[in-house]
Amino acid sequence: MKLLIIVTIVVIALLLAPRLLAGEIIPAQDAADRVKAGTAVLVDVREPAEWADSGVAAPAALLSLSDLRGERTQWKTFLEQNKDKELILYCRSGNRSGIAANILEKEGFKVANAGGFKHWAGAGLPVRQIKQD
Repeated sequence: MKLLIIVTIVVIALLLAPRLLAGEIIPAQDAADRVKAGTAVLVDVREPAEWADSGVAAPAALLSLSDLRGERTQWKTFLEQNKDKELILYCRSGNRSGIAANILEKEGFKVANAGGFKHWAGAGLPVRQIKQD
């Protein structure tokens, strides 16, 4: 009986963990309004192949989570230039953008999670296509 309870708790924790990491997801239109007002910048944290496959939000900076976790080749300058703005992040589903938001929030940045690209595109907000190198 104890084993069944432990297994149940572990399964529930594994199912909830991505949502807990993602934090609260703001509506796409709210993200667009903040970007348009100039108080925030939008960042797509997916990988380059994903940008090419599905397109990206038109105003988004393209900065992968792997670069944020790694050498920050692209993130370093971007963060210096946007340290006073809110960073609104999105990915495919909202999980990786939640992970990136947690990393950046711990470093003192103001962040928000806009969830997945599907939320942006589904709201009828502008998108653009990216060519893969």
